[in-house]
Amino acid sequence: MTKKSLTLKPNYKPLEMTLLKKDITKKQMKDDLRISPTIMAKFSAGEFVSLTTIAYICEYLDCPIEEVVQFERINDAE
Repeated sequence: MTKKSLTLKPNYKPLEMTLLKKDITKKQMKDDLRISPTIMAKFSAGEFVSLTTIAYICEYLDCPIEEVVQFERINDAE
């Protein structure tokens, strides 16, 4: 089986909105969950992070995954 290229990428805009709604800063979340700067940079860059990390964030924010990440299609022009 050949590996197919991904046509989806993560978008963490819902995380930003959820943090804002719950009055929690990114730094506070980072410190409370002990998330590394590398992982935080991946959020900013729209890169994939582990599902375990997403689960910890969902638990911390007491929210469903849709309030942390969504997927969007990658345009062919990119």
